Amino acid sequence: MSELATGGPPTGVGGRILSSRGLRTRRLLLEAAERVFAEVGYHDASIVKITEAAGVGQGTFYLYFGGKKRIFDELVLDLNTRVRHAMTEASSQGAIRSERELLGFGAFFRFTAEHPALYRIIRQAEFVSPEILQLHYERLTEGYVAGLRQAMEAGEVAQGDPEVLAWSL
Repeated sequence: MSELATGGPPTGVGGRILSSRGLRTRRLLLEAAERVFAEVGYHDASIVKITEAAGVGQGTFYLYFGGKKRIFDELVLDLNTRVRHAMTEASSQGAIRSERELLGFGAFFRFTAEHPALYRIIRQAEFVSPEILQLHYERLTEGYVAGLRQAMEAGEVAQGDPEVLAWSL
């Protein structure tokens, strides 16, 4: 998998580092995939539909992704990274945990309003790529666990198991 799973820079097929132009094309393909998977679902989506929506040739697709499942997995992880970034940025403006929670949830709901396909795609992952769905939820809760531990130490929230609380949020 690419940088989204490993934390490294974005790469194409074969692990090659992408130029700024390559990064733009990759982003274009991910945005097109988001629209196509949302509109027709994973099973009716095709690489042809994705490349047509992106305005690139099919051969270009294979410079960046090995197939339909790979771009789907990358899309789920990309959406996850972006929603977490939005939540982290917003919540960092809060002085105490309750403010951070409100700001973070506000950012989450704004992101989902801007990306209405998010949960349609996440629901598809349950059947298409359960391991990526699990990674999606694990990454969402990791930030909560760390923040809740700090809030418990600061006396801002009641003591408890931060992991259980994070999963319930």
